[in-house]
Amino acid sequence: MKLSVYTKEFPENIKLAYPIILGMLGHTLVAIVDNIMVGRLGPTELAAVSLANSFVFIGMSLGIGFSTAITPLIAEADGENSLVKGRSVFHHGLVLCTFLGLLLFGIIYAAKPLIVLMGQPKEVVEMAKPFLDLVAFSLIPLIIFQGYKQFADGKSETKYAMWANLLCNVVHLFLNIVLIYGVWIFPKMGMLGAAVGTVISRVVMVVYMHYALKSKAKFQPYFEGFSFKAIGKNMTKKIVDLGLPSAFQMFFEVALFTGAIWLCGKIGTTSQAANQIALTLATFTFMFVSGLSVAGMVRVGNQKGIGDFRKLQIVARSIFLLAIIIQGAFAVLFVLLHKVLPVFFVNEQVQQTAEVLSIASQLILIAAVFQLSDGIQVVVLGALRGLQDVKIPMYITFVAYWIIGFPISIYLGLYTELKAIGVWIGLLSGLTAAAIFLYLRFNRLSNQHIILNS
Repeated sequence: MKLSVYTKEFPENIKLAYPIILGMLGHTLVAIVDNIMVGRLGPTELAAVSLANSFVFIGMSLGIGFSTAITPLIAEADGENSLVKGRSVFHHGLVLCTFLGLLLFGIIYAAKPLIVLMGQPKEVVEMAKPFLDLVAFSLIPLIIFQGYKQFADGKSETKYAMWANLLCNVVHLFLNIVLIYGVWIFPKMGMLGAAVGTVISRVVMVVYMHYALKSKAKFQPYFEGFSFKAIGKNMTKKIVDLGLPSAFQMFFEVALFTGAIWLCGKIGTTSQAANQIALTLATFTFMFVSGLSVAGMVRVGNQKGIGDFRKLQIVARSIFLLAIIIQGAFAVLFVLLHKVLPVFFVNEQVQQTAEVLSIASQLILIAAVFQLSDGIQVVVLGALRGLQDVKIPMYITFVAYWIIGFPISIYLGLYTELKAIGVWIGLLSGLTAAAIFLYLRFNRLSNQHIILNS
């Protein structure tokens, strides 16, 4: 098939994806701003934020992964032009996201004592505990927001979440400045100021999203008729059956990177701080392909609802190609700027900075290599979610990350001289395995649908 068949889909892909990408970048900037501002306080503070966030990221991955079940169901209902089905998905999704946010906060709060048992530096652990309490609480508004976001994305209305995230960042940046450093009448809270800013900005984000959607005529019918009595077993089961495997897919990947944070913490504070710098940069570029993944999920879900599986395959592959182009460009930038980028995250007057910069620059080179693997695996996962195929991909990601990737990270990181570099080689191995096997799964499944419907 000619390349032009796929490239002509690029404008539609980009039109749908760019607000999602900007919104996700806004979401990621919350963590980046925290890391840059807290990093100026010193490597110990940055390592403490990294350790606390490693717990929160696990909860966040489960919540966000679960919420993605809403999008393909809404997209399918939209393809079928069914308001009743779409409204039911929306109401059930919001209730489930609210419950999950509360549950995850409770679990993380109860699990906080585990930090002491993880072999991390004592001074890092003591700083991380109060920070963790606040940022874990911010999961409640964040996951409720995801319920609204995934609904709007499924309706191909992706700009609302973008504006919500941008507002969140403005509020967060302001609060960070005044609360970390004690500007004007505000108390000087240090790294805890960043946590308070995160909580408040995420509450603002969900409030904005609710009223922005409810005020639009297009969405008003979906807000009507809400009742807890209407929350039924069948739709709940449908969302849970899609949401739980999706949650575990995301959990397996995020937990892999969380494991890398813990391993680097066992190696030393400088390795953990360097890992956080490289991970922050890799996460930033990952948001571009994550946006494409959502666009692929929506467009594939629409085509599934319509029943055009040949078009579905073309749309999905056009997303894959676009992801390769974008991540390839970032890989080149990482190679060219690997010694420059870490400087933005450290205070050169603080001790051990030179060692942090040296380790981080090497990790960024490895991150450059896995840009392609990471990009491919996430967009293929999006297409598979659009097909509502989630269980087999869940097993694939478990094997790729925890049977292949993490054991390599443990061995090379703790038992060789590679240390933090070895940990990241393990990450690269897991992501590459996931990309290959997930693509083979999509190719087989989409071909089966074409044969069955031809």
